[in-house]
Amino acid sequence: MEKNIWKLKAVEVVDALKRGELCPTELVEASINRIEDVDKSVNALPIRCFDRALEHAKILETSKDKGAWKPLFGVPIAVKDYNDVSGVKTTYGSPLFKENIPNQSDATVMMLESRGALPIAKSNVPEWAGGHTYNPVFGVTRNPWNITRSAGGSSGGSAVALATGQVWLATGNDLGGSLRTPAGFNGVVGLRPSPGVVPRGARLPAFDTLWVEGPMGRCVADVALMLDAGAGKIVGDPLSFKPDGASYLSFLETEGIPKRIAFSPNLGIVPVAKDVREVAENAVKMIESQGIEVTDKIPDFNGVLDAFQTLRAVLLGTMMGELIEDHHEKIAPDIIQNVKRGFSITPEELFKAERIRWELSHKMSAFFQSHDFFICPSASIPAFPVEQPFVGEIDGQVCDTYIDWFAITFALTMTSCPVISIPCGFSSEGLPIGLQILGKPRDERSLLKVAYQLEKIFKFAPKLPINPKKP
Repeated sequence: MEKNIWKLKAVEVVDALKRGELCPTELVEASINRIEDVDKSVNALPIRCFDRALEHAKILETSKDKGAWKPLFGVPIAVKDYNDVSGVKTTYGSPLFKENIPNQSDATVMMLESRGALPIAKSNVPEWAGGHTYNPVFGVTRNPWNITRSAGGSSGGSAVALATGQVWLATGNDLGGSLRTPAGFNGVVGLRPSPGVVPRGARLPAFDTLWVEGPMGRCVADVALMLDAGAGKIVGDPLSFKPDGASYLSFLETEGIPKRIAFSPNLGIVPVAKDVREVAENAVKMIESQGIEVTDKIPDFNGVLDAFQTLRAVLLGTMMGELIEDHHEKIAPDIIQNVKRGFSITPEELFKAERIRWELSHKMSAFFQSHDFFICPSASIPAFPVEQPFVGEIDGQVCDTYIDWFAITFALTMTSCPVISIPCGFSSEGLPIGLQILGKPRDERSLLKVAYQLEKIFKFAPKLPINPKKP
């Protein structure tokens, strides 16, 4: 086995584990060495649980059911600092919780651990929520393609840890693009599954469908592998269900290509930088070269952005209303503003937002009568300067709110369809540009399969992992 095993894909190290060429403790030690070598430059994994990972690795190696294969038997992973890992800090990027140590892992992590994953570190996040990974507890996470640029958010730490080879897999979650934006910024793959595919912890409202948990990896096959380990039913999550059919990973190699895909550079409603548009349009040409028809017949997204803003505000108000009442002075002003907006939403605004989401669902159903998938960029801009808290304008067009710049992702959240972000090229400054692919509800297998096919065309995955780059 080669010395730099951190360079291998997750599917490759799992194969090596199966053959007995690697053991879990070797993987943990390799991950520790890589973290200590590069993370000081990017600040992706500020909370480490090395001893815990080594202890669990040794348990796996000596367990009586060692022969009962688990999908992630001994693979170290990064866990986003919004998810609980038993005995390890969960801060949410907030000074209020900088010493918070949960007694047990949440449902998402518990499922992964039961299937052999070894949490080795917690990945950095924005304070509570946001599209740029910085907080007053651990500071800013930097984009490894240019450490003066943002990693995106809120799964920025996870994306950077993957791009730099510190871990093979990482958890993410996605409300308005928190998994897809950093995947695009950092040149990795992130899947926002359909609601219920990956079980969620008790911190989230049980019947909310906007916030989902999802896998992140350096390539599509790794993400499929992690979804095999993370999908399933847990009693505490009433929306979760047991997947049926073939494993997500094995389905990637089945025959058949899509016949018809729709593309839009901007959904008809959001500003998109010229640099991003050009890379996305070049990706479309590469797709068409494979004999796949690409049209511009997209669903109508008018009204969807305001509807999302309304529903997001209600969700944040539900989750955090009591917290800001008691600790107003210790929470970021932007978050307070968003939470308070939830309390000012009128019944009429809520009714309108739900009607728009309802109508969008019907539009998507009609769309899938004539198309297999829908694609668009995963961000309206390339990674922005790390000193900026958010993007204020795009090619001269002013953004009204601090989350407008990632409207191209939260518009797709409203469909409740699974969406994957894969890298498709580079900006003129050498920064990764991602492409979102949206598939039919609960058809993650077909979505992963087409992403796997397009990944081969774009030829980006072999460029990873990388060492952090200075400008």
